[in-house]
Amino acid sequence: MRFPVGFVFFRILLSATFLTAQQPKPQPPAGYGTAVEQPAPPLPAPLAHELATLRDAALTDDYAYQQLAHITENIGPRPAGSPQAEAAVHYVADELRRLGLEVKLEEVKVRQWHRGAEQAELVEYPGQVKGTTQKIVLTALGGNTPTPADGLTAEVVVVNSFDELKALGRSAVAGKIVLFNVAFDKQKAAAGLWGEAYGEAVEYRGRGAKAAADLGAAASIVRSVGGADYRIPHTGWNLPAGIPAGAVTSEDADLIAHLAAQGRVRMHLILASQNLPEVISYNVIGDLKGSEHPEQVVIVSGHLDSWDLGTGAIDDGAGIVVAMETAQLLQQLHLHPKRTLRVIAWMDEENGGRGHDAYAKDYAGDTGNHVAAIESDLGAGHPLGFDVNLSQAALLQLRPVQDILASFGANAVRSIPFSPGADIEPLGKAGVPTLGVMQDGRTYFNYHHTPADTLDKVVPRELRENAAALAVMGYALASLPEPLPR
Repeated sequence: MRFPVGFVFFRILLSATFLTAQQPKPQPPAGYGTAVEQPAPPLPAPLAHELATLRDAALTDDYAYQQLAHITENIGPRPAGSPQAEAAVHYVADELRRLGLEVKLEEVKVRQWHRGAEQAELVEYPGQVKGTTQKIVLTALGGNTPTPADGLTAEVVVVNSFDELKALGRSAVAGKIVLFNVAFDKQKAAAGLWGEAYGEAVEYRGRGAKAAADLGAAASIVRSVGGADYRIPHTGWNLPAGIPAGAVTSEDADLIAHLAAQGRVRMHLILASQNLPEVISYNVIGDLKGSEHPEQVVIVSGHLDSWDLGTGAIDDGAGIVVAMETAQLLQQLHLHPKRTLRVIAWMDEENGGRGHDAYAKDYAGDTGNHVAAIESDLGAGHPLGFDVNLSQAALLQLRPVQDILASFGANAVRSIPFSPGADIEPLGKAGVPTLGVMQDGRTYFNYHHTPADTLDKVVPRELRENAAALAVMGYALASLPEPLPR
């Protein structure tokens, strides 16, 4: 999972909104009438019945969990360009064909990256016992430059912000290893602001190596971005910087910072990762053709690629399988959407987004026929509803659908000023209404991009709830009397 570009700007907007909320509210002028909320148009009775039937079937069906078990346990981790990613593409394509969908494999040229050996130890530090070193647990960041074969040894400089790094200047940074020791805010995450907490810390994983390289650093390491301090490192994408880049565990970041505050600390670092030649991979696109307006399209989607440390159960195998179950349930219940329901398994979300770029290019002349696009990419926690980037008229039109989802608490709709998913972002920029499943993410970043992203973190009941939320919303959008207004 990567946050859409607009997320950083949304943080600024949140701050501005908070400050505004502290000001006294202006009073309406005398005689000003109270606005009456516009009533939502009711759903046609047959559609309301179908949606309720679909919801109830999803809440008792384990198709998604069975598919997730195969993708994660049998196929395993799925880095873009890997044999496992290739196998997963063909598995999902074959399954969608079995369900009766028209399937297309859309070509995507992706980068390949091999992690290789990872090792680090402190070889000089205050209080060091003669003849000993201290092991540091770390992992390479995607696409980074490897160290020399025998590693590199350099002094570690600890900074807590980009401003601190800039203030040190080239003379204090050149030839050294920079540690960005910026903690993930667990209190924010526990209070429901998990996206905010991640967005604040992940900037350093994404841009830290480049900022350090610009000042001549020999390597860059970042404190792992996540909420579980079990000495587990957290990988992810970073801007190409021309220097080795890795992530150390929270505990090791604290250790290094503690020792560096007392004196000189030197680290020996081996990151043997390799950037390999680009290869062809695929988005999987499966269409369940509409009965009345097949040219109009509603997308339900997740991304098929994952990082290699875990098996990609929550990021984003869960999103893939609930999109697949939407099609499976419609076929099982003999429901026929008016518009084409399109299941997409995106490729390369984690390492640059070339899958959504390929789709945006291939369908550039057809975005007017895309009624809506939904993405699920925040795990498999209980669905609270949907983050949406929609017009006010569209929000009104969806209000009766929220009532269908209220029975299991998935009826919240939160308007946001950016795309609710990275892979549907190009469609949103082209004017397509976009929605993202809003899962309970309080523990998501404990496991995200770590070796702990495995099937056991998925609660079957909550996965069924996610399938119900996506299926109901997807079928509603594909079957409403009129397309969503833009």
